[in-house]
Amino acid sequence: MNEEVEFCLEETKESMGNTLLHLEKEFQKIRAGKANPQMLEGIKIDYYGVITPIEQTANISSPDARQIIVQPWDKSVLSLIEKAIMAANLGFNPKNEGEILRILVPPLTEERRRDMVKRARTEAENARIGIRGIRRTSNETAKKLKKDGVPEDEADKLEDDIQKLTDDYIAKVDKLLEAKEKDIMTV
Repeated sequence: MNEEVEFCLEETKESMGNTLLHLEKEFQKIRAGKANPQMLEGIKIDYYGVITPIEQTANISSPDARQIIVQPWDKSVLSLIEKAIMAANLGFNPKNEGEILRILVPPLTEERRRDMVKRARTEAENARIGIRGIRRTSNETAKKLKKDGVPEDEADKLEDDIQKLTDDYIAKVDKLLEAKEKDIMTV
């Protein structure tokens, strides 16, 4: 197989894999009723003039399924972290206990669970759109390679391989979504 063809296929596989990893990270942010330190990922505070993720300013742990403990290394930022968590609109009400923030994670209502499933479906659809975009770009590369002198049968095989990869990765997205929906709806 031609080096350029192999490179195109590898690049496609890597891009689709990255899209899947991104989806997994987004799914981790969607809570399923159990307390998890990753729920606070992506929340940032102004830490001495630098916008910093709170996980870089505090120890975040979950001692049980119903609460998250945020223990800042610098006690002076406790109120900043509390405000940032409130502003993130995650449905949490952190309790400032002087040294730590205690976040009680309320059980999800049926309506809230359905909203979470909708959000998960939206993220999955975004991943599918991303994968199809990668397919389109890769197919354009395959057509360009055909024009540039790569044998026609190799270019056609590359397009078939790209389609197989697309189908595989979309199936993986569907499997991840199914597992996340089950996780969210399980009381």
